[in-house]
Amino acid sequence: MPKTNIVDWETITNFVIDSFVGYGIPREDAEICADVLLESDKRGIESHGCNRFKPIYLDRIKAGIQNPVTNFEIIKETETTAVVDGHDGMGQVIGYKSMKMAIEKAKKYGMGMVVVRNSCHYGIAGYYTSMAAEAGCIGLTGTNARPTVAPTFGVEGAFGTNPLTLGVPTDEAFDFNFDAATSTYQNGKLEYYARIGKDAPKGALVDPNGEAYEGTSAEALKAMGRGEAALCTLGGPGEEGAGYKGYGFAMFVELLSAALQGGHYGKYLTGKDENGEKRPFGLGHFFIAIDTDHFLGEDVCRKTAGDIIREVRSAKKAPDAERIYTAGEKEYEIRLARHAGVPINESVQKEFIAVRDELGLNYKFPFED
Repeated sequence: MPKTNIVDWETITNFVIDSFVGYGIPREDAEICADVLLESDKRGIESHGCNRFKPIYLDRIKAGIQNPVTNFEIIKETETTAVVDGHDGMGQVIGYKSMKMAIEKAKKYGMGMVVVRNSCHYGIAGYYTSMAAEAGCIGLTGTNARPTVAPTFGVEGAFGTNPLTLGVPTDEAFDFNFDAATSTYQNGKLEYYARIGKDAPKGALVDPNGEAYEGTSAEALKAMGRGEAALCTLGGPGEEGAGYKGYGFAMFVELLSAALQGGHYGKYLTGKDENGEKRPFGLGHFFIAIDTDHFLGEDVCRKTAGDIIREVRSAKKAPDAERIYTAGEKEYEIRLARHAGVPINESVQKEFIAVRDELGLNYKFPFED
């Protein structure tokens, strides 16, 4: 397995911000982008952190399919709702501003919902539900994505990994925060596995014959690009494992990411036009905030939610199980454990050095010693 080195949070944060600024992102926006990106690594979600810094964000800016300056345009707004056009700007900035708006509406009117069209990858969805929970709101968000996931009985990608993400404030040290794709695995996980030389997990993908795809993660990504493999929805292919449940949740996210805002969906989101040329992805998102103070109050919600998850964790465990977790708990513990910094694998180390040298930034990383 490739060597991994730890880079302290101050160094990595400043480097990511300066790099984003070097690519034309205004500093205030760059700070938001860096915070979303690195929060993923802090929670142990390597698939959406530094591993995607260059290929998903910087390379797309350089290719001209993502705008470093974000035009956050409100197309329509009511007391409780808003429709936003992101004009292919930075997804993290669009996501942050959208959830902030939804929370502000919820605090005033009880509930707020903002839908977005023409955005780009917005990082970990759980960042935005954490924003809501920290503000004493129940939060929901979702986004559509590149069509790499097959529907039940299908063998080609028809929609994205489409996370359906939920956050509820609790009186624990961490809030309930369920952040997961509606597919068994997501593109970012395969990309990370490819970097560290790990095979594609068994049952993650289906081939054109409807059989489980077998091969390395790097091969799987290439096969997906050729239309020779597709990710499976939660539950796996067919009905035997209840894959239709993941399919249904994925379609719900697809609908809310496009139907209310007149946005793009499905095969439009490949990032290529009819001639195979690169174009903006034009993703859609939705953000919902529900203020607990408009019910029986934040304290009641936090206490009751805490009691519920504590009761669940006290359930009888399997003989070989050490403990039962609830959503957000493992990420909280990883965050505490990673106080020293972020682990960076050799592949990403090379990308950092290349970006630093390209921009002429004055950084020396620990892995260069």
